[in-house]
Amino acid sequence: MRKSLFVCSLLVCVATFMGGAAAFAGENWVGTWKLNAAKSQLGSGAVRAQTLSFEATPAGIKLTSEGTDPEGKPTHGGYTSKFDGQDVPWAGNPMADTACPKRIDDNSYENVWKKGGKATVTAKVAVSKDGKTLTVTQAGTDAQGKAVSSVAVYDKQ
Repeated sequence: MRKSLFVCSLLVCVATFMGGAAAFAGENWVGTWKLNAAKSQLGSGAVRAQTLSFEATPAGIKLTSEGTDPEGKPTHGGYTSKFDGQDVPWAGNPMADTACPKRIDDNSYENVWKKGGKATVTAKVAVSKDGKTLTVTQAGTDAQGKAVSSVAVYDKQ
């Protein structure tokens, strides 16, 4: 009896994990990506280095960003979202306190950044057909109301 209860519990855990993984299997941006500054068109005040990590979790896809700002200070931020167009808290982004990512298809999503409820930047994120490159195209305004735009290219790690 005890052995069958253990086996049943184990199967439930495996099924839950597999179901959660399958829900995110089509999001090809899941993984770790490193900024390729040579291929990017970054505006002034942009990060010097950055790594993005997207991880499928039971709560949604967790984005973690680690990098170095223009002054050489370390940066860290992130959010967890179901990529369904709903606002979620975003820690560590000086231009936004909320992210609103929405999945477009297996290879792309759009993220509207918001600060104090007001849209600041729209980011369009796309994975190349070969799955080796992630491109983030951003346009909007900074905290001072100045126009910002950039194209950041990341290599799959």
